[in-house]
Amino acid sequence: MDFRYGTNPILKMDYPDPDVIFVNNTFYMISTTMHYMPGAEILRSYDLINWEHAAFVYDRLDGTESQKLVGEGHIYGKGMWAASLRYHAGMFYVIFACNDTHKTYLYRSETIEGEWAKSTIDGFYHDCSLLFDDDRAYLVHGNTDIYLTELSSDLSAPKKDGINRCILRDTGNTRLGYEGSHIYKIDGRYYLFLIHSKQDRWRRVEACFVADSLLGEFKGGDIFDDDLGFRDSGIAQGGIVEGPENIWHAVLFQDRGAVGRIPVLLPVRWTEENGIRGLSFGNNGKAPTDLRTIDLKPGYTYKPLTDSDDFKYDPIRMYSDNKTDHGCFGFKSIWQFNHEPDLDLISCDDKNGVLWIRTDKTVRNIFHAKNILTQRMTFPKCAAEVTIDGSMLKDGDLAGLAAFQGDYALAGIRRDNNRLYAVMSSYTYPGNSAWELGSGSGKIEECVAIDGEKLRVRINADFGCENGDPDIAECRIYINGEYRKD
Repeated sequence: MDFRYGTNPILKMDYPDPDVIFVNNTFYMISTTMHYMPGAEILRSYDLINWEHAAFVYDRLDGTESQKLVGEGHIYGKGMWAASLRYHAGMFYVIFACNDTHKTYLYRSETIEGEWAKSTIDGFYHDCSLLFDDDRAYLVHGNTDIYLTELSSDLSAPKKDGINRCILRDTGNTRLGYEGSHIYKIDGRYYLFLIHSKQDRWRRVEACFVADSLLGEFKGGDIFDDDLGFRDSGIAQGGIVEGPENIWHAVLFQDRGAVGRIPVLLPVRWTEENGIRGLSFGNNGKAPTDLRTIDLKPGYTYKPLTDSDDFKYDPIRMYSDNKTDHGCFGFKSIWQFNHEPDLDLISCDDKNGVLWIRTDKTVRNIFHAKNILTQRMTFPKCAAEVTIDGSMLKDGDLAGLAAFQGDYALAGIRRDNNRLYAVMSSYTYPGNSAWELGSGSGKIEECVAIDGEKLRVRINADFGCENGDPDIAECRIYINGEYRKD
């Protein structure tokens, strides 16, 4: 038997709300992708520690104006959330609710790579989890009040006269009541895992409830409360999975500041007391720093989830010839677009490795700019750089490289009065809500005239440390043979 060694968190980047399955000696994981297109990314692993891209479930959702960043519309903090990934009777299933369309989507495919067939389920099912039980199917869903809803045989709607009942309530929790449902039938019993917050402070906690039947009472409580020593930031919400040798693990996530929500791997141990089977997460209730798992493909080289790109390829041809590696509309699968792109405004010079991206409207800040191509940033530090060609910019136009979430920092080129300038622009949201999008204009922090039409820029990101240091993005421009820090 071969083993793989690693450390927690297993992925140093934003893959929130994970759900994991094990099919044909392969682990698959899906996570929330919200406003990114293509979306519902599925990762693949043979050891639960290392992961690579396997597929995007969809290129576009419904093509609404907000999904396309038309006018003032957007789907930041909306889009698809907390998908449920299941395999049943030779078919893969993905179900999720979309928080801008208020629909519940069902995708099916015989292979993980697709093509994925799309349909909808009547109703809106927050953080739903799909359960197949013999020839019947159910969703568990909700926030604070958790419901069990039986589905029709074609999975298109609640079953007429089927089970539809509230099975749990987390009333009185003013921070976060139960949500993030994951339900499983294991050895004849039903195990439901949920996330909620502590009552006295914001800290995520994982809970587990068990029932002997779907009509019975779900009994349980908190099962895991740890933060890996990081900022009192709890670890919760995700699924459990049985791998080789009947070994079980849980994959949950932890908030790590501006870098996002990062998956954490926990051993799951089954216990038995007085003839009742139970389970525990972690090592003595703690998330282990060091990991050892069974390696099903020793020596296998995983393709990176972030990488450099020279754009010396034809996206149209690569989309048809190699969609696994080029699933982002023909660009490498390391990329996603911020909202649905307008491909008519994008072209690629594959011989010279030049990517031309245009937008079609004037905006106050980066949040509403169409056709932003993006990769996830990595914890605890990362950097990116790019050469920008400003020859086609018009007066007032700005092009660059940015690190952004609710705030942003951008290094790039701006044209004013027919002259090109290296600029550092930023925006800091003035409010306190993490769910509100700022509407103010970006601020030009520094502006330096440049010779020529091209400029190389760099952004270094430092996501703080355990003692709560702030997350910082540092912009640099390359002038006169060296990087200048701004």
